[in-house]
Amino acid sequence: MKFSVLVFITALAVGLSIGLVNYHFQQSWYYLLISFGVSFGTSFLVFYYLLERYIYSKIKLIYKQIHSLKLGKDLKEALGEYVSSDPINDVQQEVEEWAGAKKKEIELLKKQEQFRREFLSNVSHEFKTPLFAIQGYVETLQDCIVDDPEMAIKFLKKAENNIERLSYLINDLDSISKLETGEIPINYQRFDFVPLVKEVMEILEDKALTNKTKLIFKDKYTAPTMVYADREKIRQVMMNLIQNSIKYGRENGSTSIKTFELHDQYLIEVTDDGMGIEEKHLPRLFERFYRIDSHRSRKEGGTGLGLAIVKHILEAHQQTISVRSTPNIGTTFAFTLQKNNEPLLNYGKK
Repeated sequence: MKFSVLVFITALAVGLSIGLVNYHFQQSWYYLLISFGVSFGTSFLVFYYLLERYIYSKIKLIYKQIHSLKLGKDLKEALGEYVSSDPINDVQQEVEEWAGAKKKEIELLKKQEQFRREFLSNVSHEFKTPLFAIQGYVETLQDCIVDDPEMAIKFLKKAENNIERLSYLINDLDSISKLETGEIPINYQRFDFVPLVKEVMEILEDKALTNKTKLIFKDKYTAPTMVYADREKIRQVMMNLIQNSIKYGRENGSTSIKTFELHDQYLIEVTDDGMGIEEKHLPRLFERFYRIDSHRSRKEGGTGLGLAIVKHILEAHQQTISVRSTPNIGTTFAFTLQKNNEPLLNYGKK
């Protein structure tokens, strides 16, 4: 309701009340009209002045401040000064919207704070594990390096393995940090995705044999699948996804790689028939250091940053990755790559 309408109704109620009281005592319509007109006019002017000066002007100021805070500095400058025609009603709506937005911001900040605490705790744990192991091996070496050289060499090897794990951890953290800040450029190039898959499968062939996992990339994928991306980084994506499928797949299981042609993209799927992942874990699967089975994950090796790196690489390509999984049936990671439709010259020629 507009301010002038509110004052008019209030003055009308006062004028009618005084007019009716006057009529009750005077029993005259003439005096009713006179008293109504004077009281209505006086009430309207007094109420308008008092409400405008002491209430309405302050409501407008409050509304203006809330509206400005809600828009932010940039939007306010772009849109210019805004004056509401009905700030009494608008201020309630603005306050409710503003309060809702601030509530969401607070909830997001709480989640980020929780993530930060978990991340620091995980980083601390991941660094302490190899450091304490190295410390223990070095202390043991000091005692047996002269008396038992063979045992000393064994402990040196174990210390070396932990130093290597520490190095991988630092390199992975550095890679994620640089991907987030854009320090690592994406070197786009046009390449055939099929030879890249076969190359990764050859590299991981021994690991697959050790874990009794069959790698499947059907013969139908012989035609060129031309994509536009950073070949080395996509190779890293495929390495991480296939390694994960081997690591968490079942014994005598399989990992299959499939490609599907979309309108202007290719969809790539890496599927295993392993133990699967419970639905509650899926939203957090790409978080740094998030492990479903921490004991088994550390036993299998790795830094716990592989999927986080995969996500950052694909986001840097402005592409997406998703996961679907059913416990005891298997897991599928699916991501997209930009298609390159230019004709491939001299394909297959050396």
